[in-house]
Amino acid sequence: MPAIDTAKILILATDGYERSELRVPRDKLSTHGADVKIASLKSGSIKSWDEKDWGDSVDVDLEVKDVDIKDYDALVIPGGQINPDLLRVNEGAVSLVRDFVASGKPVAAICHGPWLLVEADALRNRKATSYPSIKTDMINAGAKWEDSKVVCDQAIITSRNPNDLDAFVGKIVEEVSEGKHARRAA
Repeated sequence: MPAIDTAKILILATDGYERSELRVPRDKLSTHGADVKIASLKSGSIKSWDEKDWGDSVDVDLEVKDVDIKDYDALVIPGGQINPDLLRVNEGAVSLVRDFVASGKPVAAICHGPWLLVEADALRNRKATSYPSIKTDMINAGAKWEDSKVVCDQAIITSRNPNDLDAFVGKIVEEVSEGKHARRAA
């Protein structure tokens, strides 16, 4: 079991990520001592969406194609409408999510981020939550959807929106500290 202060956590994002849903987990997990890296579809930097317009940018640490999941203890997927929509049509990003799910390591997605879990077929017969507008997508993918701040089923962590970030990050810390989880097939 890795302690959170020695954990290596990967955030998967691209242009259009919801600003708070990337920055709050990154900053809070770093405050706990975790080594947090950002992977994206491209090198350089990626631009956030902040409420009603483009926000600031963050630097990318590595491209999705260069990620080795053995180097990380958990995966975090921020939402926003644009970010997960772009990621879920990229086979490299979807494959990365599938690999993390198969590894038993914690995978956390917030807001529209669970769209990647849908695309990776990771929600069948599992409890989950999301932003309400993708509830039907989640149910159609086999999730047992519920309206809760945070839902965790075998270290697959989901939350609804930026108002749930404290509960979301708290559950990530808890699940990372528990280590790998045996998972039943989706």
